[in-house]
Amino acid sequence: MRVELEIPENVTVEVDRFDVTVEGPEGSVTRRLWYPDVTVEADDDLVVIESDAEDAKTNSTVGTFESHISNAVHGVTEGWEYEMEVFYSHFPMQVRVEGDEVVIENFLGEKAPRRTTIHGETDVTVDDEQLVLSGPSKEDVGQTAADIEQLTKVSGKDTRVFQDGVYITNKPAKGGV
Repeated sequence: MRVELEIPENVTVEVDRFDVTVEGPEGSVTRRLWYPDVTVEADDDLVVIESDAEDAKTNSTVGTFESHISNAVHGVTEGWEYEMEVFYSHFPMQVRVEGDEVVIENFLGEKAPRRTTIHGETDVTVDDEQLVLSGPSKEDVGQTAADIEQLTKVSGKDTRVFQDGVYITNKPAKGGV
């Protein structure tokens, strides 16, 4: 099986053994892509993913590698963006970015602030009760959004009453595959 992906003119792709690095105007993304009998090679304007094996698992891995590279190209050209909303009805919570962490204070009246790390090159912007997360790596932006949402998960209370939290309201559609 052989798959060819065209590289846009403002993007560079480098393959160093198993690490594929995609660089563009929005940043860079590096992924380790390894599977037996599957090779990834990059020319000036083409990425070639090929394998001599024809079994179903290898073919699905080739498709997965194609998606990873397409997502990286989309990320370094246009970027990935998640939108989140702060919702509270009991205690007004404050969300802010402090260095490479997101800090949530006064969640359900707690004295100690809750903190989570921002992954990779993700940029977090807080505007009142709206959060916008953007960056070149789909995995890093999505994991940061998921960590923020999990940070405010309510346990031990009736979730029909205590709906306070930070929730993902809009996430990106599929990339250009």
